Amino acid sequence: MNLTPNVASYVSELRALKDDNRLRSLNPRAGIDFSSNDYLALASAPRMRTAIAAALEAGTPIGAGGSRLLRGNCAAHEILEYEAARFFGADAALFFGGGYVANFAVLTTLPQRGDLVVLDSLVHASTREGVRAGRAEFRESIHNESQSVEDTIRSWRSLGGKGRVWIAVESLYSMDGDFAPLHELCAIADRLDAFLIVDEAHATGGYGEQGRGLTAPYEGRQNLVVVHTCGKALGAVGALVTATGVLRDFMINRCRPFIFATAPSPLMAVAVREALSILQEEPDRQQRLAHLVDFANRQIEARGWRPSGSQIVPHIVGDNARAMALASALQSRGFDIRGIRPPTVPAGTARLRMSLTLNVSEAEVSALLDALAEEKGTGVR
Repeated sequence: MNLTPNVASYVSELRALKDDNRLRSLNPRAGIDFSSNDYLALASAPRMRTAIAAALEAGTPIGAGGSRLLRGNCAAHEILEYEAARFFGADAALFFGGGYVANFAVLTTLPQRGDLVVLDSLVHASTREGVRAGRAEFRESIHNESQSVEDTIRSWRSLGGKGRVWIAVESLYSMDGDFAPLHELCAIADRLDAFLIVDEAHATGGYGEQGRGLTAPYEGRQNLVVVHTCGKALGAVGALVTATGVLRDFMINRCRPFIFATAPSPLMAVAVREALSILQEEPDRQQRLAHLVDFANRQIEARGWRPSGSQIVPHIVGDNARAMALASALQSRGFDIRGIRPPTVPAGTARLRMSLTLNVSEAEVSALLDALAEEKGTGVR
């Protein structure tokens, strides 16, 4: 096929990605799960299946049929939001179709022109894209350094900044597996009259009392906005934004990704409600995950590698080609583990991202780590 110059330019860009070992493609599921975010193994849990089947039998629609402000506002959405606000300890909750759109929605709606957003240098792409598309100014702070956040705010104020300040972080970082200093950040937000936006994507379900997340001790504060992703440990699809009722009402009236989008499937609202019930009624899932994380991190440390302390364990390789070769070698041995390259992670930090879930056993964790050590010993590193 003869391509027009406009189309051919895309081919050139794809070739450049391939030359840099950053060309991506879609691959089917295969092997033992060390790549998903299904931390509590709820995505295929019998209770989740039963809840969906019962909802269908009761007449719950598959699709909402419109935006929430039109005919798409279903009872399942409202019940979920009411129960989620009570579960997380917040004043109110608003349900979105996914974590990406929820982060984007919050950052493009709440910070206004004249405000400042200070975002951690390693926040999710959805947060970064939200501030780029939003009205407020934004600055990056050094990863997980509270003093950098405070210095950035004070510097902006000293240069004449008058608006609100918003601090945007993740509670548990998706590619490094480390934790944000939430206590210190809350203190800064209070001291400097700022709002704190926390993305709990990888902590909801796995941390906090009954899986309420790392923000559990702080929920209900007027200057806190939290995004609880439902597509990871909760085993469904969607995201819940918890905040004050005032901010919820503001988003309903001004948030374009909410106003102009078809509402999430009511069946997913049912699934999330069931997941929240499971968190409360089956605490052993959270306990088993904590035990597996402790086991894996001790095994990693014993091999002389750096543990993360969480269920997200990065193994930094550095070079893109070596990272992908090592991932391929492990995949051929039956482990579904993926190589992560820039721009998902900073240049020069290509890595394997080992994700620990209740879909694997301690024996399988040990087998993966043994295989990784063997492959590195053969020169595939």
